[in-house]
Amino acid sequence: MSVSAPVGPAAHRLSAPDGPGPTSAPARVYLAPGRLYASGEDVQVTTILGSCVAVCLWDARAEVGGINHFLLPSGSPASPRFGDSAVALLIGQVLERGARRGRLAAKVFGGACVLEAFRADTWSLGARNVEIAREQLAAAAIPVVGEDVGGDRGRRLVFHVRTGAAWVRPIEMKG
Repeated sequence: MSVSAPVGPAAHRLSAPDGPGPTSAPARVYLAPGRLYASGEDVQVTTILGSCVAVCLWDARAEVGGINHFLLPSGSPASPRFGDSAVALLIGQVLERGARRGRLAAKVFGGACVLEAFRADTWSLGARNVEIAREQLAAAAIPVVGEDVGGDRGRRLVFHVRTGAAWVRPIEMKG
């Protein structure tokens, strides 16, 4: 399988794999807001999240996965920038690369309320982004097997598309 062309502007590859074989380091790709990435290759995708949300999907048996990074719960036209279409677009991309819908699993990240002025609002932009991700995944009958959402700090996320492994680190606030 080949690495997908991301939807939206090109993804930024941070490093190339060391070469063929199981001891090779995975390729690294940076995913900017409003884009998605899907692949069956050995790739780690990194993104930075605040109120935005990333949905990570993978099929462990097919070793195919993908990630989106959406900014707003809804909008038009359909775009990876909007949660109401970003999840469906991601599902389509991973299915095209050999995943089976019945074997897909999801993880959801982000949705923080990083601006102090909006923290009293229980229905912040971040919370709405998380809710649309959960709704879209439930409608597609894809189980959410892990999440790190909400709070008041951004996150750095690294997602391994073939295995579904994810690492999250909070972004420290500078004073």
